[in-house]
Amino acid sequence: MNNTQSTDLVFDLSHSGRRCHRLPACDVPSSSTVRELLPDEYLAAGPPPLPEVGEIDLIRHFTNLSARNMSIDTNFYPLGSCTMKYNPKRHERLAALPGFADLHPLQSDDTTQGMLELLHAMQEYLAEISGLPAVSLQPAAGAHGELTALYVAAAYFRDKGQTHRKKVLVPDSAHGTNPASAALAGFEAVTVKSNAKGLVDIDDLKAKLGDDTAVFMITNPNTLGLFERQIQTITELLHAKGGLVYLDGANMNAILGITRPGDFGADMQHYNVHKTFTGPHGGGGPGSGPIAVRDFLAPYLPAPVVAKVGDRYRLNYDVPKSIGRVRSFFGNVGILFRGYCYIRTLGPDGLKAVSENAVLNANYLRARVKEGYDVPHDGPCMHEFVASARSLLRERKVKAMDVCKRLLDYGFHAPTVYFPLVVPEALMMEPTETESKETLDAFADVLLKIRQEDPEIVRAAPHTHTICRPDEVKAAKEPILRWQSRPGRATPLPGTREATDGNPAGAP
Repeated sequence: MNNTQSTDLVFDLSHSGRRCHRLPACDVPSSSTVRELLPDEYLAAGPPPLPEVGEIDLIRHFTNLSARNMSIDTNFYPLGSCTMKYNPKRHERLAALPGFADLHPLQSDDTTQGMLELLHAMQEYLAEISGLPAVSLQPAAGAHGELTALYVAAAYFRDKGQTHRKKVLVPDSAHGTNPASAALAGFEAVTVKSNAKGLVDIDDLKAKLGDDTAVFMITNPNTLGLFERQIQTITELLHAKGGLVYLDGANMNAILGITRPGDFGADMQHYNVHKTFTGPHGGGGPGSGPIAVRDFLAPYLPAPVVAKVGDRYRLNYDVPKSIGRVRSFFGNVGILFRGYCYIRTLGPDGLKAVSENAVLNANYLRARVKEGYDVPHDGPCMHEFVASARSLLRERKVKAMDVCKRLLDYGFHAPTVYFPLVVPEALMMEPTETESKETLDAFADVLLKIRQEDPEIVRAAPHTHTICRPDEVKAAKEPILRWQSRPGRATPLPGTREATDGNPAGAP
């Protein structure tokens, strides 16, 4: 079914007078004072042309819409780099406890001691895990953490009178947010090449490293799923030039309890709470990207920070050199709460086991996928790996995107596609630590099956979904974010029922 069919075959269930709920009468008095506050030109002439339906029709409409969604609770999400890992439901129950969920961010410290104690403990846990002693919990996402850390670096160099340090070095395999964060923080991003093994080219780094270098941003393990084995050499080179090393902590779930960025020379890092500590991810919801830094950078962290004075906790605003607040109130404490629960549940040994199992799963899946797809870098991977569909494109005219679309027919979400850019026709896969061997085998079997399928079927996939191949660029640039009445239909109810033309040939 193509997009036009999907739109045109919607049934209009709206009938005048049907209701799910009756709103109370308006309690705003109609007086001259109110009219001054709400002039006539700002008042609607009548109610908006919304659908009028009964409760059961409305419930079925939204239930059917939700059934179309893929989610981590219903499908395997092998998204490399943009980890979609299972979110324990216990965390949701705990975060909903009234003593935490009903707090107001403007309450006094005396009335929020429980939450402040939890956040103080979270700061200490993140410091210990990273090997970096000072932590800010304010940033609202990983990229926001990157930006915040670079603001901290800028403040540090400004305080030292080293405003000539304008360059941030970024590997060509880095997440795209790295150079973007550098630019937003007022730096110039300079790309450092990878070598044939997919690691930082040390010679290229040396050639571009100078007295004007402020920061080297490095992801370790990198986006190819490889551990940068020369990381200590890299950090020594930066420190010898007076620069700082920023560790993109997006892939911390590969090294928990095994190694610490602070121990191998990093000066700053961020965490993606959703990737490392199971904060819910996706749909544009709240995130959290706390940062950890060395002690000499602590004075520049965003204020406030949670401080312990005696046996009491408080928000400390007395940080004279702070870069200031980077998030309203104290950040997304509900997501931090879930991360706290995850750390407390697992403990040090459990966190280490998370990484060990994530690495094991990735290497197992890599070995299976290698039977039918190119895997450009030899040797074991860490928590994720990158395969390539270039041979499939060459032999059968099937692209990586075609493979991803076809996976949807089999009930699997697509892996990350066309990233990192250093691998042509890239398929970036991360199974996480929570998936079973049976799930990994089923996914690998389908990938290998697609490798042998009729190219026409693969190129036209998906065949089992309402929308087949939308213009994704246009959807991102021109999203329709509100309901609109279509011409000729006064009160349509989009997406409730649709005709179907059956199951196309080749669909499972």
